[in-house]
Amino acid sequence: MQKFSAFKSDTRGNLSIWDIDETLFQTKAQVHVVKDGKRVKSLSNREFNTYKLKNGETFDFAEFKDAKLFNKTSVPIQRAIDKAAKTLRAYSTLPNSKVIVLTARSDFDDPHTFLNTFERYGLNMSKVHVHRAGNLGMPAAEAKKVFIRQYLDTGKFKSVSLFDDDARNLEVFLTLKKEYPSVKFVAYMANHGYFRKY
Repeated sequence: MQKFSAFKSDTRGNLSIWDIDETLFQTKAQVHVVKDGKRVKSLSNREFNTYKLKNGETFDFAEFKDAKLFNKTSVPIQRAIDKAAKTLRAYSTLPNSKVIVLTARSDFDDPHTFLNTFERYGLNMSKVHVHRAGNLGMPAAEAKKVFIRQYLDTGKFKSVSLFDDDARNLEVFLTLKKEYPSVKFVAYMANHGYFRKY
């Protein structure tokens, strides 16, 4: 008997994933390096991506949870926000398609103030969920992978794209290709509102 399943239209959608720091916004929050109870160094987001803790050092992420600081000091990368907003509008008419924000940060102290920052620059956050990989307490790239896998496990997506400024996050994202051979993966390196396929 002939199988007709091959002729069924693919109703799966697209998943578009956006990082925050240095992808949608230039942010001022710093990660502090603490040793023996004293701050010994302060790192920008980019410096933090490659910093290796020395003996006795720990990270202090307090500024990364401060919603007022985020709202007041973040500079929008408008070209990126416009692209995310355009994708969101296009996906609103496509079944099973989604735009999400996936950050290495953990929970903010004031979610309303945090989300208002995006709204101010044209991104409708009532339609976008923000996943905070920092809550998992593991390296950012691996934590982000956990969230992406949860979406792909639903079987609802035929393509997934990640916009991120950290090469490590993009590399780990692309390792998921083997697990999900029927999904198209596209990684974009973010650089001040311009995106290069990784």
